[in-house]
Amino acid sequence: MVTKNKDGPKLPKQQLAILAIARFAEPLAATSIYPYLPEMIKSFGVPKNEVAKWAGFTGSIFSVAQSMAAVPWGRASDRFGRKPIILLGITSTMICFILWGLSTSLTMAITVRFIMGAGNGNVGILRTMVAEMVPEKELQPKAFSLMPLVWSIGSVFGPAFGGFFAQPAKQYPSLFGNIDFFKKYPFALPNIVAGIIFFISLMTGLLFLRETLESRRGHRDWGLALGEKLTRPFKRRGPHYHHHRNNRRHSFVDDGASAPLLAPSSLSTSIASSVETDPPTLREIFTPQTIINLTSYTFLALHSVTFDQVLPVFLNYPRVSPHDRTPSNTHLPFKFSGGFGLSSDKIGTIYTVYGIACGVVQFFLFPWFCARFGVLRCFRAATLLFPIVYLLTPYTALIEDTHTRYAVFLTLILVKGVAVIIGFPCTTILLTNSASSLRILGTLNGFATTFSGLGRAIGPAMAGAIFTWGVTGRDYIIASWWFLSLVAAIGAIPSWWIVEGEGPSRSLQTDSEESGEEEEEEEEEEGVEVLNEGSTLVSNFQGSRAGSAVDGGYGTIKKDAQEAR
Repeated sequence: MVTKNKDGPKLPKQQLAILAIARFAEPLAATSIYPYLPEMIKSFGVPKNEVAKWAGFTGSIFSVAQSMAAVPWGRASDRFGRKPIILLGITSTMICFILWGLSTSLTMAITVRFIMGAGNGNVGILRTMVAEMVPEKELQPKAFSLMPLVWSIGSVFGPAFGGFFAQPAKQYPSLFGNIDFFKKYPFALPNIVAGIIFFISLMTGLLFLRETLESRRGHRDWGLALGEKLTRPFKRRGPHYHHHRNNRRHSFVDDGASAPLLAPSSLSTSIASSVETDPPTLREIFTPQTIINLTSYTFLALHSVTFDQVLPVFLNYPRVSPHDRTPSNTHLPFKFSGGFGLSSDKIGTIYTVYGIACGVVQFFLFPWFCARFGVLRCFRAATLLFPIVYLLTPYTALIEDTHTRYAVFLTLILVKGVAVIIGFPCTTILLTNSASSLRILGTLNGFATTFSGLGRAIGPAMAGAIFTWGVTGRDYIIASWWFLSLVAAIGAIPSWWIVEGEGPSRSLQTDSEESGEEEEEEEEEEGVEVLNEGSTLVSNFQGSRAGSAVDGGYGTIKKDAQEAR
């Protein structure tokens, strides 16, 4: 829902904020494993030189499962609604993260990661909800930057508490040293904390998130009804007043939950009659532009996520001092080895600094860049930065001065962070605007999650294996980084074939213009006082034309009112 006023459309800030809260736990928990993952793999008895391979495989199995389940989850959201599928995904991930923290073997850890990936298809569905809330192209840079912003904020806290709470009996013996549970499960604490945050996200979504799927808006939502009852004592105004609109874009407000006077069956029937309910065909989904956009998105997910998973292994890998370098193990510019030799808490600190910087760029610079240069140009520029960063990253380990080494390293990963911040929202906007209709977005984003999941599966597995190959008796630590640089360079090519589309909102515009029904909607947060709810509803409905779905709802209200008398 986009609010209209004399100054133009506005973002549905309240619902986007609720969506962000519901999303927050996932990036926080996902990034919390980065600092301690190498040490966790080692704790399972894996040799040092094979840690990268199994860390990559652990990440890959999650992405394989996610890609396998993404389209079924997307289709389920098209049928049953976005909200219930998102809540199921949050619940499944919450349980799996706690089990992940209790893993005592590599087999158990991999199994839990597979179930975790298969049980959550929220990535694509969340993008679909944002697209359904905000179809205006001029508002999309801000709206679609929200989920990456949430990821950036989560990536600030995630690695921090992941590194801070991992192995508590070892890090804080005076507090946890005598607790056998944390000795047996040294990586449980950060995941228990993540589980609590998941529960908060779950409750927020259940009580306050509104359905955006057109055909499900007329159904009563008991979670919203409960949320309304719980928050009613804290509202300054009286009973909840309703916003009804039937303008160019149908509102995503769940009228069944917020307007008990409306018969849900009448409203949902009238709405469903105006919406195409047949499942989209593959020909509708896979147009030349959606294929190109899906290819670009897959490559971006492959190399950027692989970087994030290989980086902590590189930072944890033992440092080779200048005195230990000999002609047999070092022959610049290609043959050399050594990482930074950092522990999980220091790796967590680096990720925290990285996340804070990315959040600042996301919030302040990304919308300005898109407004100034355009979405497509920004995306193309971002794709050119990745190969350069990946090519140079391993050489930071050769810098002898500690301060200079960290300064150069942080500069490189911040450039990569800026490219990611620009790249992912831009490719999401371009993919959304390549769709021919809003009704295919759920399935299209499901396929996007599937293909990107395959990329995220192939990338870490191959990069981890190449990293292990390079450091096992060969001293080519650059191998995995140059592999990523090559992949990123190839991935930049399709971006030059992308043509920015008009957006799926155009598919709804024709029907809306034919109905010609437009109604002013006022935002509750702007302090508009509603003195008489009943008279407001009657006035609004009388302003609608005969034969519309809203008129049918108005007739139901009049009938119910007469019966009540």
